[in-house]
Amino acid sequence: MTDDSKYTRQTVTHVHTWVPDKLFSVRVTRDDAYAFQPGQFARVGLPGAEDPAGPPTLWRAYSMVSAPHQPWLEFYSIEVPEGLFSPRMARLQPGDALYVEKAPYGFLTLERFAPGGDLWLLASGTGLSAYLSILRDPAVWRAYRRIVLVHGVRTAAELAYREEIEGWRNDPSLAELFAADPDKLTYLPIATREALPGMPQARLTTLLADGGLERLAGLPLDPEQARIMLCGNPDMLADARKLLGERGFKPGRRGIPGNLAVENYW
Repeated sequence: MTDDSKYTRQTVTHVHTWVPDKLFSVRVTRDDAYAFQPGQFARVGLPGAEDPAGPPTLWRAYSMVSAPHQPWLEFYSIEVPEGLFSPRMARLQPGDALYVEKAPYGFLTLERFAPGGDLWLLASGTGLSAYLSILRDPAVWRAYRRIVLVHGVRTAAELAYREEIEGWRNDPSLAELFAADPDKLTYLPIATREALPGMPQARLTTLLADGGLERLAGLPLDPEQARIMLCGNPDMLADARKLLGERGFKPGRRGIPGNLAVENYW
């Protein structure tokens, strides 16, 4: 894509490395006209390596980590060593350009659900991105009885944004909600290659299958009350969809709200 009527040039303002040569976040300016819903993703572009000063020719999809009310865009990514895009994105510096298509994409939004109930957000790896955008919106916290955020990773070092997530309990804008229900948010960081304090060493889907997630959260996965979002690697999505489908969870259709939403852009 080289039609500049379809994208804007944004400027990198900050790059954060979570795990060297593996996980990073990039924050860029945001065009005043760019509007999106929490949970949606953007298509971002870079020039080809053969013409680094030229127009963007390489494009990838990234969920927004930032919330709609924040005046910047933020993206969280894994660096694929042999990739054409992510290694270059990881090495961007403040002042560099990142191109963003003018239209957002995706349907991993809360509009997919009927109001109320318990919100379960299940992610593996960088699939966490969309949920950060959703949970940075204070209105979401008032729309659901309880929220369960599950982040499956390999090691503790990969638990990006953990400090922010654990800090929400002390956020003044959420103080009233946590005072009314100290269990308003249950954060479950799950690692497969090491045991984290108080958590089993297991795959997210294993805990989903054997009831472990429900025991850890202290909540049942009841199709009448639970609204579940899935975002992560394709194997996790396929396995989790099958397990949840067997328990009565299904996406909405034709304007009828469902109790399961899955993002397939990965």
